[in-house]
Parts: sequence; C-alpha cells; structure tokens
Amino acid sequence: MTTYGPDDLQNDWEFKIVRSNSDTFRNQAKLTKLVDEEKQAGWVLLEKFDDSRIRFKRLRSMQAHDPQLRSQGIDPYRTQYGSFLNRNLTIVIAAVAGVLLLAVALCILFQIQVNP
Repeated sequence: MTTYGPDDLQNDWEFKIVRSNSDTFRNQAKLTKLVDEEKQAGWVLLEKFDDSRIRFKRLRSMQAHDPQLRSQGIDPYRTQYGSFLNRNLTIVIAAVAGVLLLAVALCILFQIQVNP
C-alpha cells in the first residue's frame, strides 16, 4: 500500500476507497470509466489495491462543487461501484429458486397436495 507523504498530509487532501463486489477493475475499460467518473468530482486515482478496490484522493476545496454535482445525480462520496450483490450470492439465489420451482413442478406432476 502507498503511504501518505508530506504533500498528502499538508495540502488538506481527503481520501476514499471505491469497492466492487467482483473483480470489476481487472477490466481496463471499466477501470478507465470509474476514474473518468470520479474526476468529475475532483478525485484523483491514488492506488489500485487489487481488482476490486481503488483508492482516490482530492483536495477538500473541491467540496464546494458537491451540491452542483449532486443536482446532476453524481455522488462525490460513493464507495461502491457496480452491483451490490456478490456474484456468488446471485448464483446461490438462482439455485434456490430453481430447486423451489422444481419442487412445485414435481408436486403438480404427481398431484401431491402441499398443506400449509
């Protein structure tokens, strides 16, 4: 991890980490898109930790533009990129739904009545 240097501590920078629930930032096009979106709020790419975490910094003086950004639907303090659901969780939900549908189909096929 990159350490904070004297410039970072003396020039009133603020920092944030943007996370993705999958390895989104392995894809260069998606990483570039994120960096371009964050630039709108004054954030500068500081470090890519891995394919799911990116650290940014910006001068606190950029906060003056935040109300205008919010009115345009831009959240300058977002920390999540992409879907909130983890890919594995999505697979589990789909599998459970499939098993339930199969159970209902079998009940109908064999005319089994399910009592609540």
